[in-house]
Amino acid sequence: MTITVHGHSASDSSHLVLHVLKELGLSYEFVQPNSFEEIKTPEYLATKHPFGRIPSLSDDGFHIYESRAIARYLINKYQGTKTSTVLIPSDVQKAALVEQFISVETSYYSQPLGDLVYQLIFKKLHGGEPDLKIANEAREELKKTLDVYEKLLEGKDYLTGEFTLADLLHIPATFYAINVADEGDLWNKRPNVSRWWKNLSERECWKNIVTEYKLLELEQ
Repeated sequence: MTITVHGHSASDSSHLVLHVLKELGLSYEFVQPNSFEEIKTPEYLATKHPFGRIPSLSDDGFHIYESRAIARYLINKYQGTKTSTVLIPSDVQKAALVEQFISVETSYYSQPLGDLVYQLIFKKLHGGEPDLKIANEAREELKKTLDVYEKLLEGKDYLTGEFTLADLLHIPATFYAINVADEGDLWNKRPNVSRWWKNLSERECWKNIVTEYKLLELEQ
């Protein structure tokens, strides 16, 4: 078995895939492009990702791109083979709830969070200045989402009650927002959300990623 991830050490989407691999106990090779221009070359577009993005994954000749699709593929193929971690349950109803919260994350959480993180962190890294109007609008939208999460997490440590892929998908960008962009109050002021984030951020596999890929070195 040879799994190769083409990604970037600063990319939250790449971290998502790496986290899944670690939770499943899978070994992998991590390949990083030499420059931003490399992922726009004809060869890269033809063999890795047709939209010139990261990450993508190769597994013994099988190639797949888009982080959530990669995560589901790895879980469907390898869950239970190396570790006891269950990211998508076999029970149909439990699996449906995982998919429900993945949809919630995609629809209501990741967009404002992504806008906030991009403006406060990555735009600077790309040589630009943050648009504070966009950042403020994203922050206000995220507050509304986290107010709903506060209710959803009442009496629960995780979204479905147990740690699953739905929770894992939230971790990388949230980590950047809290630890690099210094937006931690958005989570800390909500007790249920704060407890949930503490549970997520203390996963050993995630802490390994933070250390291995030096995520805190992006601090401004």
